[in-house]
Amino acid sequence: MDIVLRAAFAFAFIFFLTRIVGRRELSSLEPFDLIMLIVLGDLVQQGVTQSDYSITGLVLAAGTIALMQVLVSYLNFRFRRLRPLLEGEPIVLVENGRVLERNLARERLTPGEVLEQARQSQIDSFDQIRLAVLETSGQISFITKQ
Repeated sequence: MDIVLRAAFAFAFIFFLTRIVGRRELSSLEPFDLIMLIVLGDLVQQGVTQSDYSITGLVLAAGTIALMQVLVSYLNFRFRRLRPLLEGEPIVLVENGRVLERNLARERLTPGEVLEQARQSQIDSFDQIRLAVLETSGQISFITKQ
């Protein structure tokens, strides 16, 4: 039972941590970030199993984390009011060519980073953008002016 409780806590902690880190950072992993994720995984494993290398420990820890993921997915699907908490909401970054600095600051983005993403979508200036939205996946969607 101890492993199940530890796995449930690890899941909740990782879920909380990813919400704090922000979606933009998670969508663009640099090599250092990938290494840090691997190290974090090892640290979590050590905290969950406390050096229990048995098959039972593995099944209990992995099963608990998988069940919690299914539960979060179900809650997200079933209860509309929980979606902003569990999944987040899209955030408008540019509206009618005007950069919304407050929203950029909230997501720790610079106008240059948004413009870089816009250029990758064949948009060369903010004036061409009717709407730029940071999606819950971390990607930026652009709707251009006609």
